[in-house]
Amino acid sequence: MIILPAIDLLDGQVVRLREGKLQDKTVYSDDPLAFARRWEEEGGSCLHVVDLNAAFTGEPRNIEMIKRLVSTLNIPVQVGGGIRSPEAAATFIKVGVSRVVIGTGAVDSPIFLENLVDRFGGDRIAVSVDAKDGHVAVRGWTEITSIHVLDFIRMVEKLGVGTIIFTDIATDGTLIGPNFPALEKILESTQCQVISSGGVANLEHIKQLALMPRLYGTIIGRALFDGTIDLGEAVALANYQSDARGAV
Repeated sequence: MIILPAIDLLDGQVVRLREGKLQDKTVYSDDPLAFARRWEEEGGSCLHVVDLNAAFTGEPRNIEMIKRLVSTLNIPVQVGGGIRSPEAAATFIKVGVSRVVIGTGAVDSPIFLENLVDRFGGDRIAVSVDAKDGHVAVRGWTEITSIHVLDFIRMVEKLGVGTIIFTDIATDGTLIGPNFPALEKILESTQCQVISSGGVANLEHIKQLALMPRLYGTIIGRALFDGTIDLGEAVALANYQSDARGAV
């Protein structure tokens, strides 16, 4: 299982939102590059970047910073937030982003998603499955649809998407732990790579995740900024537990 440290960008600042609410944000830094370099040095496998401006408005405002992150780091960078057009996806891929993460756009238009897979390949496309009470949320988590999470994931897989990023909104930014039962159901329901996001607070959570069969990775955000998890220790533990899982 790989560890993906997360940087959420809002007006060029590194922030974290609690349960996706703009009015409940914490600003950590005006220097995203400093955090990104640190996460790389401490063993992060891939940087996960969310453009919160784009997630809420559909207009990317952090593209220059994302270009700098891609050009500075040696690890891959995946980017999500407000990618709702082929042009937006192409912009990020052209600057070297390894994978674009589609959320609302995939829900609104499966044809749009299918076209992205056809154009860029399933390995360059991830779909963010953001859930509340078992249903998919869109537009920066401000709207809850009637679409069931597992039904949506099955549809996405049929379209050729390579990676699913699952977030239970109720756990994001809360440090209460991931939704393990929901993750188990998802892992049983798809052959896509699955990345868990939200709720990770301590090394015990990392251990539990790393022992889950087929879980590809986990995104860690607030716990790194608050210091409740040391990234180097988390990476070492994830590697150890994944090796132990494979030996069983």
